[in-house]
Order: sequence, then structure tokens, then C-alpha cells
Amino acid sequence: MNKQLWVIAALAASFYCSPTYADGAAHADSHAPIGILGDHLHHKGEWMLSYRFMSMNMQGNLQGSNSIDPDTIVTTEANRFSGMPGMPPTLRLVPLDMTMDMHMLGLMYAPSDKLTLMFMGNYWNKSMRHVTYAGGIGTTELGEFKTTTSGWGDTSVSGLIRLVDSGSTKLHATIGISIPTGSTDERDQILAPTGMTPIVRVPYPMQLGSGSYDPILGLTYTSGHDQLGWGAQWRSTIRTSKNDDSYQLGDEHRVSAWLSYLFVPAVSASARLEFYDRGNISGLDPMIMGPVQTADPDRQGGSRIDAAVGLNLAASGKLSGWRLGIEYLFAVDQDLEGPQLETDDQLIIGLQKAF
Repeated sequence: MNKQLWVIAALAASFYCSPTYADGAAHADSHAPIGILGDHLHHKGEWMLSYRFMSMNMQGNLQGSNSIDPDTIVTTEANRFSGMPGMPPTLRLVPLDMTMDMHMLGLMYAPSDKLTLMFMGNYWNKSMRHVTYAGGIGTTELGEFKTTTSGWGDTSVSGLIRLVDSGSTKLHATIGISIPTGSTDERDQILAPTGMTPIVRVPYPMQLGSGSYDPILGLTYTSGHDQLGWGAQWRSTIRTSKNDDSYQLGDEHRVSAWLSYLFVPAVSASARLEFYDRGNISGLDPMIMGPVQTADPDRQGGSRIDAAVGLNLAASGKLSGWRLGIEYLFAVDQDLEGPQLETDDQLIIGLQKAF
């Protein structure tokens, strides 16, 4: 993450060089950690633009909560497509690591004090490295290959509805919909156990969208006293129908809780825990088949607990209205419908401008 750390340093330096500590500066802890989406409402007529960069790294495989090595996978894990002509009895291609980078653009507008509208779109860059084993049995490695995909993902439109606003205590609901603007038919070249290198439709984790219109529901609570702030959020994406490729992604649920400490009005630090759960895929894309775990709809679900530390900076003076948020997340527990790549860490950097 050296390149991303340089980006953080440059952005942070630009804020510290501004009159961030001037009297009357905006409070940095009035926003949640940058990894929390839709954490606040605006007053009538206000707008906010945002940009987030997220990088997630995955390496190694888990079966449940236990590590499993590639040699064990290709000699013990059944291939669900083994009944088809030419398919081996066990998995023969094993993902080794994956990087997912996302650029997220957001727009918020408040038509009233009780309702804020939120629009979010994202652009993905995904890369997954694999090892291929020769033939239908044994542990002879044939070679490695990498698949990559990039493009716009799904777009979300949500309404944040104020339920409680009593002093420092606030509660609001999120009701929205995910619009299937992301591709579900991405293709790339692979290395097959036969030594051939066909171009195929890449498995589910490498696709860019869901292919379905999915409701988004959530609740967000924030409060605080003096320099200490706290909050919690539940946010779910509910998959309600199969897409045109005959499958339906699993529901996704996130529950987060955080604490923040305000050092000075313009600088706060945060600590957060997040529980994430994703269901398996229902149905099957007939164009996604092969002796690899990522092509199996029953090996996509799982749960994870992440811990995070973050920093919020709120500028004043000539940069009034600008905010910088940084958050680093690392997995502390995972239970996956494996074998499946395990998540190591995530880095999120965000810029927000209100006007």
C-alpha cells in the first residue's frame, strides 16, 4: 500500500497547512468514520459532494475459519461441475490473492430538513491471481495466471429520513435502491488444467454488478458528550430477484459501532467494529463453470468482523466546508463458505465538500 500511503500523506499535509485550527472551525466528529455511508443529514437546500477511494486486499484461503492450502484444495475439494464432460472430480484452479480498488462518487442534497437524498456510483478495478494444477488429479502445478476487470459498478439512490434530532442525539432511516448499472458478463483469459488458454466469462467475484434492482435499508444512530462521540449503523442490501443471467446474489448486511475523540474542533480520531455478512448465490450463470471455487454459487457466502482506526479532519478559513477522512480496517475474525479467499485489510480515503 505504499502508493496509497503517499496519497494519504499528501492529502493530510494539505489540510494541516490550511487554517484548520482557527476559531470557529467545523467539528470533525460531526461526521462518522469515512467508511460509514449515509451517516448524516443536511439542512434544507444544502449540497455535499464526496469522493472515496477504497482498496481491499485478500490473500490465502479459508475453509470456515481455518486456513487451507492450494495442494489440499485440489486434492480434497469437490468440483460441483464434475458430472459434465471433461470436468475433473476436484477443484484444479486455486485463487491465491485478490485486490479490489473502488472509486466512489457521491452527491447529497436536502430538499427539506427531514429528508436528504443520496446518490452514489462506483468504479471498480479488480485483479485476482490463480495457480493452475495440471490434469485432473495430483499436485503438479502447471502455472499461474491473473484475471482483471474494470468498469462502473451498480448505482444507488437513497433517501435519509430524520426520525430523532434531540440535542446531540440523532437517529435516521435509510431507504433506497441499488440500480444494476454494473456489468455481469466480463471476460478474460485463463490457464486451464489442459494447458489451453481460453477466454471465458470470469466467475462471480470478478463481475462488476448484481444485474438486479435491490432494496437498501438501514438505521443510523449518533450521539456524544463533550469530546467523546459514538454511533451505530445497520445497513442491508436485499436481493429480491434473479438477474438476466439466471442467478441472484446473496443478501448483504453490515452492522457497525464506533467511538470518536475530538482533540480540537478540526481533528478527531475514531475506532470502529463492523460485522459483515453475505449470503450464497441462488441459481447459476450457465456461462460461469469450471473447476474453481469462485465459479461455485455455494462458495460465495460468509461473515467477517473487522476492526478499524480512523482520522477525520475538518478544514476552515479558505477551505471551509472541506473534510478529509482516512480509515484502515483489518479482519479479526472470518467464517467463510469455503474454500474462499480471506480478507486481510482495507484502506479508505475520502474527501467531502459541503456547500
